[in-house]
Amino acid sequence: MAGTSCCHSLNQSTAAVSFIPKRYNSFFNTFTSDQLWKSMTALTGKAHKKARGKRPQRRRRKDLNKGQIIGEGQARMAWPGLNTPIIKNNQVQVIHKKDVDPEREEMLRKVREDWDKRRKRITAPEDRGWTSKSWGGRGLGPPDPIPGENFEGFESKVLHVRRVFNMTAKVGRKRSISALVAVGNKQGAIGYAYGKAPDMMAALRKAKNKAANHLVYIEKYKDDTLFHDVESTFRRTRIRMKTQNKGYGLRCHRVLIEICKLAGIKDLYARIYGSKNPVNVIPAFFNGLLEQETHQQIADRTKMHVVEFRDECGPLPIVVASPKGGAIQESLGTDWDKELPLEWKEERPRPKPSPFAREGILTF
Repeated sequence: MAGTSCCHSLNQSTAAVSFIPKRYNSFFNTFTSDQLWKSMTALTGKAHKKARGKRPQRRRRKDLNKGQIIGEGQARMAWPGLNTPIIKNNQVQVIHKKDVDPEREEMLRKVREDWDKRRKRITAPEDRGWTSKSWGGRGLGPPDPIPGENFEGFESKVLHVRRVFNMTAKVGRKRSISALVAVGNKQGAIGYAYGKAPDMMAALRKAKNKAANHLVYIEKYKDDTLFHDVESTFRRTRIRMKTQNKGYGLRCHRVLIEICKLAGIKDLYARIYGSKNPVNVIPAFFNGLLEQETHQQIADRTKMHVVEFRDECGPLPIVVASPKGGAIQESLGTDWDKELPLEWKEERPRPKPSPFAREGILTF
């Protein structure tokens, strides 16, 4: 009987015990304050999936975590284990209110003022390109140095960038960037090349360094223009280039202007007929620059003097080149092909007489 009663009392005591599950670890003390703030302020997965395939709006993000301490709030409360250490100076900390810090309020005010300030442009105005969103016309600096050459004085310009796609069996639609870059030292040495890579900067760098290895020298008259008029053709593109006097400037396509600046050409008129694709325009322009002959080469080929007429000399010609040795011919025998006649698109339209013009009345 005694053993039975003891067992009965043990069962009664066991039935009175209840177990309450309690967790001492949570995400509040396992994650850092930056991770906790990011979970509250960051975008969800659905927000990232919106407008897929479209260009999202670029807005300046405001970092709300700057100057803030999690759990502190406006009351500046100190929570041990959250924003203050649990043990400090060998003493267990309790929840308390922090002292007022005037420097922190001043720091928060400066941070909020900086949010509304507009970002300053880092690039110089001459290196921003033709438009604000395209890479065309932007400068990339000199090419990377190679053994024996540092490319001092050279500059590079982006002339054309396009995104191309290739369909593969394993990857599928594979995107890459194709870039066309020109390099020159503004003293006659110039070259261009293509670069292709998955990344934009890698394609530009590859094209820039490749163009530095394919340099050609362009002859210039008086260091600012061509020796004579040139017409060149490449595929469906035709370019007519006319030499101009000093101070005329560059009146041509913006791609040709960048090439002329890199080559050191200051005065030129050029007009493009047909396709204006830079992939065709640039080879056509380079072919025309390389096809020109110097005055000395023309004199040696024709066995005649090459003369030039200037306004300050009136009708008197100025000899600019003479043939080296041999007899001088009296007539050329063929038509002079170094001066292109104007086409109907290049002729200046005649001013139409005003119907309101009368004698004694000045019209502007």
